[in-house]
Amino acid sequence: MSIVYPTGGTPYLTAGKTIFTSGQTVSGVTVTSNSQEVLSSGAIGELQTVEGASGDAGGGEILVLNGAQLLQHGDTGHWQNKGKIIVYSGGFISGGDATSGGITTILSGGTAKGVIAGNAGSVGTVVFSAGAVLQGSAVARSGGTISGADIVSGASVTVQSGGSASYTIVDGGALVVSGGGYTGNTSFTSNGGTVDLGSGYNDARSWTISNNVLLRVLSGAIISGATVLNGGELGVAGTASNVTVSNGGTLDIGSGGKSNNTTVNAGADVYVEPSGTLGTTTISNGGSITVSSGATISGVVTIQNGGSATIWNNVGGTIDLQSGDNAGLTVSGLASGGTLTTVISGWSGTAPGDSDSIDLAGVSAAGASYAYPSNDQVVVTLASGAKITLNIANVKNIGFVLVDDGHGGANGEACFLANSLISTSSGNVAVQDIQVGDKVLTYTNGGIAEQEVVWTGHRHAMVRSGVPDDMAGYPVRVLKNAIADGVPYKDMLITAEHCLFFKDRFVPVRMLVNGVSIFYDKSITSYDYYHIETEQHSVITADGMLTESYLDTGNRSSFRQEGKVVMLRGAVKSWEEDAAAPLGVDRSFVEPLFRALEWREDKVSAEQGPAAHELTSDPNLHLVTETGAVVRPMRKTANQYSFMLPPSTQSVRIVSRASRPSDVIGPFVDDRRSMGVAVADVRLLCAKKPFEITSHLQTEKPEGWHATDWTDCAWTNGDAKLPLGDHLAHGKMGILSMTVRAAGPYIVLEKEISSTELKSA
Repeated sequence: MSIVYPTGGTPYLTAGKTIFTSGQTVSGVTVTSNSQEVLSSGAIGELQTVEGASGDAGGGEILVLNGAQLLQHGDTGHWQNKGKIIVYSGGFISGGDATSGGITTILSGGTAKGVIAGNAGSVGTVVFSAGAVLQGSAVARSGGTISGADIVSGASVTVQSGGSASYTIVDGGALVVSGGGYTGNTSFTSNGGTVDLGSGYNDARSWTISNNVLLRVLSGAIISGATVLNGGELGVAGTASNVTVSNGGTLDIGSGGKSNNTTVNAGADVYVEPSGTLGTTTISNGGSITVSSGATISGVVTIQNGGSATIWNNVGGTIDLQSGDNAGLTVSGLASGGTLTTVISGWSGTAPGDSDSIDLAGVSAAGASYAYPSNDQVVVTLASGAKITLNIANVKNIGFVLVDDGHGGANGEACFLANSLISTSSGNVAVQDIQVGDKVLTYTNGGIAEQEVVWTGHRHAMVRSGVPDDMAGYPVRVLKNAIADGVPYKDMLITAEHCLFFKDRFVPVRMLVNGVSIFYDKSITSYDYYHIETEQHSVITADGMLTESYLDTGNRSSFRQEGKVVMLRGAVKSWEEDAAAPLGVDRSFVEPLFRALEWREDKVSAEQGPAAHELTSDPNLHLVTETGAVVRPMRKTANQYSFMLPPSTQSVRIVSRASRPSDVIGPFVDDRRSMGVAVADVRLLCAKKPFEITSHLQTEKPEGWHATDWTDCAWTNGDAKLPLGDHLAHGKMGILSMTVRAAGPYIVLEKEISSTELKSA
């Protein structure tokens, strides 16, 4: 039976209880004070109005029982609750407003969808009891309160200006708070979800973000005092201050975003995207930050010993290196020369082995010379003639020297860890016990000879997180019998650049790491390592394995010399002129060795092999303009990409996934450059006129490009600048087309950070 009231009528339920049963639909009823409407199983209510203040015991009331429904009528026909509505287990309501003091309560097992609390300052409340179900959306308007909602996947709670939400649970769904809205006592489950704080939001309450939840501070929003940990992520396109990022937490400062007074603890990561700003920051031991090109450091970033920061040369600000042996700073963008706009303070190095160091990515020390225009500045002239200017407080008095790893970088060192046993004329001696003047056994042309030790040194190392294993500083463990039966005769611990001797050549052990019998020992994050030098670079034996003595390629000053007598050594040596044997890093030589050692894995008590990397050939190629706008391809084929560029664009960054050949092919490939895509011809079409863009093909390339053997193609590093000139000036738009000759494969990271995530929010 259907109950329909006539148009223009004023149907009321007055004092007493009215029960509607299965098959009945009640529409357009006003439930007055001292009245109760009961919708039992199978009954449906529409367009109901409940009168009476919620605090008035005589107010109107609707009970929605198991199997009953209270529904919205059409697109705009909401029910209105100014009294009480109670939804029991199995009951369902949708599309209504709680206003004028009304309270809508959903009990455990009850379901609500599309409910609203408050309107234009009129007070209303929607209460979800534990076990109640929210489907779709719930909205707290001005004066309204949503309480206790469990926001599951597919559900959302929106808090508008003047509204509030309390005791909500983000359980895979979305919580959206506009400026002027308030939310308190929010908790997160392991199902993740998102919280968006919109423009005008300004609240000093302390958020704790965890359990794979992403909290986004959108443009114009302000927060203070957040803690991010345990899989949580804070994305900032507005302003955040006093943020603490702890183990498992991530802070991503997007375009236009600012974070100040940030603390980065062990196991935490901070990323600053182009046009983002990082203010005063402290990086603790095990914490890591990455500051992209085009981002800004606006204050002092303090790196405590064991913390790490990777920055571009153009980000400005100040980096304070604490302690006297801090190797936590890596600077990109200076491979072809340039100026580090960041000021380095805390630089110390008054004694050998007690010096700070800066990793200048891609810079070779070979042939470098130094000049000091002032006490606080050093100019490094590379062998190519390119100049690097560094602003380091008191650098002239303390000194500066590049240490070349011999492979296009400036931080590799070859050393033994403590208790490596060196063959001497007196037997096997632990490396830390060898003294100047001792005689070690060396091997030349199949014979054994003695050489005197002329120098020893040692240094303390701290592993740096957030960089590839071969650059992080983890020692390499070569298991007993990994090379041959009895070779080595015990586990051998050496640094990644240390060379082993095979077939009349030296091979860096990092090129032989297979993750099973030769692997990075990540249980060791802090250790001492040692050098011993003979009069001539020699093949010596350590732990039964043929290896190398120390060859001074420019890093002697990084080590503390043992003993009371300081021995001054001669000029810096080179692998080409002074090594006891050639350096064998060609793939054709190293890969057969690598495969042969793989075949021996069942001969050793091996570690479990590493999990295989997931690879993709999708470069995720897009452009980023100088204003930070992301431009996705409007058209693409197998190797052709076309992009519509906004007016006045003078340059773009070609952004893509990037991987190192040594990672995706194997460590036996001695190429540790980050390779994005190989770009051939580029054409800009503007006002029906084509323009060829060739800056990436010139000898002097823009930032972010690698030279190749191809004259008509160049590789990006995953974020390469492409100048376009003024072709799009005066409001002109254009289409940029490019040919991508090669791309990938790429390693799919566990969590790929997208610089566009905040912009699409």
